[in-house]
Amino acid sequence: MSTQTFLLPDVGEGLTEAEIVTWRVAPGDAVAVNDVIVEIETAKSLVELPSPFAGRVGELLAVEGATVNVGAPIITIEPAGAGAPPATPVTVGQSEHGAPREPEESGSVLVGYGSAGAVQSRRRKPAERPVTQSVGVVAKPPIRKLARDLGVDLAAVTPSGAAGEVTRDDVMRHASQASVFRNIQTPEWGDVREETIPVGAAGTRASEPAAPAASGSSAPAPDQAADDGREESIPVRGVRKAVANSMVRTAYSAPHVSVWSDVDATRTMELVKRLKASPDFADTKVSPLLIMARAVVWAVRRTPMVNASWIDGEDGAQIRVHHYVNLGIAAATPRGLLVPNIKDAQDLSMRDLARALERLTLTARDGKTTPADQQGGTITITNIGVFGMDAGTPIINGGEAGIVALGTIRQKPWVVDGEVRPRWVTTVAGSFDHRVIDGDGMSRFIADVASILEEPALLLD
Repeated sequence: MSTQTFLLPDVGEGLTEAEIVTWRVAPGDAVAVNDVIVEIETAKSLVELPSPFAGRVGELLAVEGATVNVGAPIITIEPAGAGAPPATPVTVGQSEHGAPREPEESGSVLVGYGSAGAVQSRRRKPAERPVTQSVGVVAKPPIRKLARDLGVDLAAVTPSGAAGEVTRDDVMRHASQASVFRNIQTPEWGDVREETIPVGAAGTRASEPAAPAASGSSAPAPDQAADDGREESIPVRGVRKAVANSMVRTAYSAPHVSVWSDVDATRTMELVKRLKASPDFADTKVSPLLIMARAVVWAVRRTPMVNASWIDGEDGAQIRVHHYVNLGIAAATPRGLLVPNIKDAQDLSMRDLARALERLTLTARDGKTTPADQQGGTITITNIGVFGMDAGTPIINGGEAGIVALGTIRQKPWVVDGEVRPRWVTTVAGSFDHRVIDGDGMSRFIADVASILEEPALLLD
């Protein structure tokens, strides 16, 4: 029987490359059809690839950390009972021309690599990875990764899961950090004065002017900097590469205009408190972000141009107005910035929207956001308040015309009926594509969002 070669498939995202993150097998290991053999990272998600063959692993053709083009061979597998004269090698995956390849001999249909159509991937529950610590602890792989990232020894964490497993909240609680989005640890200043983060040609940022060098001095050569350990180069790939490309493309193609307004959000905080106490929301997380999301959907209905896209075509440019709201929520995750969106948010009740926000957040934190969840957004919210920031001028997400930032909500002195009183105050800011919407429209939109946060009862109209 012949050696079988597995080509890196297109996992259904239309992407051209992926990074080998972790091999789940080693040369000589026995594998069965649909056993997970490798974890790859595309620009949008982590994907586990199942084996299209049964047999023993021959050779790993790509090392962990390498970026591999779709259609390139990544592993060979010797069929069980190999020993017959070699025949024409069998390949499965996708050819360099983009066409799916299948074994020449018919057999059982491999999950994720059907006999027709684009090659797809299927997530399977991964086998537990060997760890150097916390061997007796029950925790899912994403939780173990989070613990490693935070420097938490799982053996020292008290589990609270129903089956005695360590949960994400257990890890975060042990790390003594209130928010997953904040830096868990502030490193000490070291000897490294600078670091260089290379970017691919498609995502190259304009270089900042260098500070004037002292008389008679010059910058160290790249090789010299690498040798003396004073600088570090971090390859840009995966999510970081995709974010860089998108930010540069949007920042330098869409003329951004930002507006903002301070808001008395006291009644929003009162509503959040009442919803938390309501039996209808007993199993659902409620936060000011929920009211903000409803406010944005409500305001879009009054100013639909913020929910549009600028389209360049062969026959000229056009503005495409979306009469539905796929509400994007910017999420800072261990893998980088992701912007999954809630489809048709305009059709959801307050409770359904709260549940959708909770699912979206948990999925993003666990690194399970799918490409489909990040496609088709029409307008985005970024909750910079979790970082303790009052306001900002965010960059618009690609393909959209507006993004809204919710600042932190804190008590401040505020004039009410001629008297200064302590109130819960926040700032609502937004950046908009001035090609699509003018100043009056964007100002009216932000004012509408602010009105809802000041008086949520307006949502009842």
